[in-house]
Amino acid sequence: MNLSTKINENIKVIKEKLPIENSFDIIGRELIIGNKDAYLVFIDGFAKDDIMLWILETLQNLEENEINIDTITTLFKKKIAYLEVETFKDVTQLESAVLSGALSLVIDGEETGLIIDAREYPVRGPQEPDLERVTRGSRDGLVETIIFNTALIRRRVRDPKLTFEITNVGERSKTDVVFAYIDDLADKDLLNEIKKKVDDINIPSLIMAEKTLDELMIKKKWYNPLPQVRFTERPDVVAAHLLEGHIAIIVDTSPSVMLLPTTLFHFTQHAEDYYQTPLVGTYIRWIRFLGMFSALFLLPLWLLLVNNKEILPVYLQFLGAKETSTIPIFVQFILLEFGLDLLKVSSIHTPSTLSTSLGIIGGLILSEFAVKVGFFVPETILYMALAAIGTFTTPSIEFAHAIRIFRLFLLILTGLFGNYGFAAGTLIILIIIFTTKTFKTAKKYTWPLFPFDGNALSNILFRKPIVQIKNNKK
Repeated sequence: MNLSTKINENIKVIKEKLPIENSFDIIGRELIIGNKDAYLVFIDGFAKDDIMLWILETLQNLEENEINIDTITTLFKKKIAYLEVETFKDVTQLESAVLSGALSLVIDGEETGLIIDAREYPVRGPQEPDLERVTRGSRDGLVETIIFNTALIRRRVRDPKLTFEITNVGERSKTDVVFAYIDDLADKDLLNEIKKKVDDINIPSLIMAEKTLDELMIKKKWYNPLPQVRFTERPDVVAAHLLEGHIAIIVDTSPSVMLLPTTLFHFTQHAEDYYQTPLVGTYIRWIRFLGMFSALFLLPLWLLLVNNKEILPVYLQFLGAKETSTIPIFVQFILLEFGLDLLKVSSIHTPSTLSTSLGIIGGLILSEFAVKVGFFVPETILYMALAAIGTFTTPSIEFAHAIRIFRLFLLILTGLFGNYGFAAGTLIILIIIFTTKTFKTAKKYTWPLFPFDGNALSNILFRKPIVQIKNNKK
């Protein structure tokens, strides 16, 4: 619906669109600019007070002879000396702009209004994200405000071909979603497919921001815990992926960015590798691989071996429980898995001032008393602790959760069916991994292992010097 030349009609329509009289934070201010009535609409809490004061002072001090002809053009080009100002004619544009935090101004006798983008969102500082800490490197992280995030990325990639396209998702929330890509590096077919997927989403709101968007875009089987999208809160990681041709999806109100497309091995890499020398980075990477392998196979493999000690060589006969318990070892592992998850969930809801106490109680006191009363034998707690440490070495929290689900599945099959259960469980996990698909791209989820690409695989297994990686890509 377009604006009318009559200010009273416009005010009536605006009040029908926005609950100005019922919602205390949506404010409609009647003004006189020169000799004309005007109406300013904004949301208290979004508008910058100093900019608001300056704009109102400028408008109300205008003389009648300064705006007699073509008032909007005069204000737009001469009187409002503010950078982010645009005109509009549709009331829907006013509604969307105001609810996003901008100011809207309509004037009597004018079919065009002004949108003044003088908004300021509540925002925290860009501190280093907890899940992706590094010993050396930048300490800034993405925040919940989308314009801050694009600025942090643009600061690192000053390429004129770096593009941020914006749209919104959600009939009610109208959440801003940005597609970030470098025009001559990104796969245009993939980009168009992502845009189409997002445009086809019909939902009232993105309750959980980028995670809701992930589930709506990628519909996968319920039994597959493997992530098909990588999330990061580090602007340097986003910049590195953009320069490799990836596409980033930034959702307002969330500090996490989605990176597409991704393969299995993207979840094994961390920024720490590249902030160290190549030799140290390679060592750290192999330690991480070892931790991830132990997180998946250590418990089922140990259970399999101690249940078949006759196949162990003499130098491995020490494996197994030195003490006896009425609870089978297999059941002990299951109870420890659930106990570890219970402790993890409890720590999330525990105030930070008490989290250390909770860790001491859960990790030391409870385990010690559990051994003394006969619930567990010391070996099961030791190997569960080693598996948990291996899980924490995984850079991606989503991939770490997938490893835990696979470990529990493999542990149950091994405990129930022995050798056959271990073999069947391993085969099922491999089938799930090899049948998982990346998002609309020719590359397989297991690339570069399958299909095999020796050069790319060596870059994953070894942290090579940047110059060598660059030369390999030529």
